[in-house]
Amino acid sequence: MSPGLPRRIKLAFLMQAAIASIVITAGVLVTGLIVRDSVISERLDAEADTFWAGRAADPAYPLPKTATLTGYIVPAGAGQRAVPEYMRGLSAGRHRVTPPVAPRPDRAFRERSIDEVVLVETRGADTFYLSFESGHIDRAIGLTGLVSLVLSLLATYLVTWLTYRTSKRLVAPVSWLAGVVSRWDPRESDVTAIKAGSLPRDSGVEVQQLAEALVGLTDRVAEFVQRERDFTRDASHELRTPLTVIRMATDMLLADPNTLPATSRSLARVQRAGRDMEAVIDAFLILARETDVGPQDREFDVAEVVRDQVERMQPRLADKPVSIEVLDEGAPAVVGSPHVLAVMVGNLLSNAAHFTHLGRIQVRMSADQIEVIDSGIGMDPATLAKAFTPFYRADIAHEDRKGMGLAITRRLGDRVGWSVNLRSQPGKGTTATIRLVP
Repeated sequence: MSPGLPRRIKLAFLMQAAIASIVITAGVLVTGLIVRDSVISERLDAEADTFWAGRAADPAYPLPKTATLTGYIVPAGAGQRAVPEYMRGLSAGRHRVTPPVAPRPDRAFRERSIDEVVLVETRGADTFYLSFESGHIDRAIGLTGLVSLVLSLLATYLVTWLTYRTSKRLVAPVSWLAGVVSRWDPRESDVTAIKAGSLPRDSGVEVQQLAEALVGLTDRVAEFVQRERDFTRDASHELRTPLTVIRMATDMLLADPNTLPATSRSLARVQRAGRDMEAVIDAFLILARETDVGPQDREFDVAEVVRDQVERMQPRLADKPVSIEVLDEGAPAVVGSPHVLAVMVGNLLSNAAHFTHLGRIQVRMSADQIEVIDSGIGMDPATLAKAFTPFYRADIAHEDRKGMGLAITRRLGDRVGWSVNLRSQPGKGTTATIRLVP
């Protein structure tokens, strides 16, 4: 899951501060090194020019000798004994060297060597060595760079923190608006809190525009919900009325002793189709708005609902060598919608009756589940994986089946908390299970 906008802004500012710190640190270090080399080079060049000018005027002009500068001259033809050993063999130019430190008996530790920059120049037949102890320059530039670095980082962090706080205040109204909207009930959304006069003080034009758009969306959703309620109520009445007429007419014709056997078989098919249509209508209405159609949740006897559905299924098996039996191993009384359970069990029984051509269908009830076990054709793993997919039909030869029974059953089970699962093997039948407890 992607992090929220405030967290993403925080991460962006932290990354910005880290990158700025690295760039500033590298810049200060590089600048310090350049300044140090420049200062030392200028100092050595100036001292060397002064010495050569003085020696040209007076051959006895003294060599530089200060706390940080030491000069050596090697006349033409003379050896380099006058020059410290670590300087011997240096070519013309500047060199950074580390002179060795001789151990002292009165010291328990070895002193740390201080780097020197040595300038070697040859003019005429003479060679001039000028040693500059760069330790104090290094310390001064290092201290200056450290102070500059600390001040720069503090300024960067302060600006980043202030900018982050400002950005957080700008984003806060959006988070507040999201929290208000997340608590809305689509059927009764209170938009008073997001109207222009109720928004937080820091809300910008964009947040106000978003709030206005949400108010408009809420009005449209309310209209849609109302239309759905009206449709659910009207459909419940308009669709059931003709089915009731059909059922009553077929009952009267079937009860008439003068009805021909062939006509009776056709009437029985009409009755079965009417019951199937009524079950589908009931399922769709429950899924559309369960609280507006069907009975409210109450305590009911599971065995009573199951036996009623088994009795309804008996006429569909009249022309098949298939028996159906009910095993009650402790069916409970549960709190829920008996109408929902009736539709679920009815769909599972209808599916079992359709795919079982010989053998039996067994409905087993226990304290926590209902099992519908058939000896039908069964399903292979590929078919089983798609069994709950809407409009999927393993038996494509029968166009009268639309592949919605199992999909509706699972959706109803998910709605009320009764999970539905299948186990099946090709040629050995299928077991459908409704779990009545979580």
